[in-house]
Amino acid sequence: MASSVDWSQVRVIASKEFRDRIRNRWVLAVALIFSLFALAIAYFGSAQQGAVGFRGIDVTIASLVSLVIYLVPLISLILGYDAIVGEKERGSLELLLSMPITRFEILLGKFAGLSAALASSTILGFGAGVLLLSSQLGTRDVYHYAGFVCSAILMGMAFLSLSLLVSVLALDRIRASGVAIGLWFFFVLIFDLLLMGALVLSQGRLGSGLFGALLMLNPADVFRLLNIFSSEQVQNMYGLATVMPDGLTDPTILIGIMLAWIVTPFVFAHWRFK
Repeated sequence: MASSVDWSQVRVIASKEFRDRIRNRWVLAVALIFSLFALAIAYFGSAQQGAVGFRGIDVTIASLVSLVIYLVPLISLILGYDAIVGEKERGSLELLLSMPITRFEILLGKFAGLSAALASSTILGFGAGVLLLSSQLGTRDVYHYAGFVCSAILMGMAFLSLSLLVSVLALDRIRASGVAIGLWFFFVLIFDLLLMGALVLSQGRLGSGLFGALLMLNPADVFRLLNIFSSEQVQNMYGLATVMPDGLTDPTILIGIMLAWIVTPFVFAHWRFK
């Protein structure tokens, strides 16, 4: 498939999607939200413990992880839910398909453009938010923070891939938006509650291997684990080190699972779009 792709067509679609998000100031708005939250959490994230001020990058990232799990999936799902069904409702999809461009190129171009917009806003927002703290950060802190931002982008791309699948399957924009919000509720709010309920009902018989495997069914949990096991201090704060099997605490494996979450919904979306 890749050998027959006209990458210039993909770039044209991706550039249009990215420019549209720049033009309507979507990237700037999201970047501003991220930077304000990053600054607020860096300085006031430990206020409940009676301390105010920057207490280290590990503590900041531990607080930001919970925030990002709520915000990034929602932003990604809203960003992509009408990518295809919106074009269909406006009548522009038929015109697009009448041109010498394949459905795969259209889908890939839209995904690339939207991913670029999401990545730009995430990097700008969290980068600007921590810029004022640069004098207090060492080289190790910068790498750790960069890893956190990259993992947030990967999670966003996973949910963006899911939103493209929704956009291909939905009959109209209203239903697509409803399904997108439903997915956000399920993965961000309901999934972990169901898992905790199963753990309680099993009275501890749910082994760590099965528990860890079930966590891999949620890209938000994969993101959380990526950042928990990147620092011993963060592990102690979350207390998951004794629950997770060693095989599922390796960042390389977790990144591979996150990439699978990006690729799999996209493949299904392409199959259905064809």
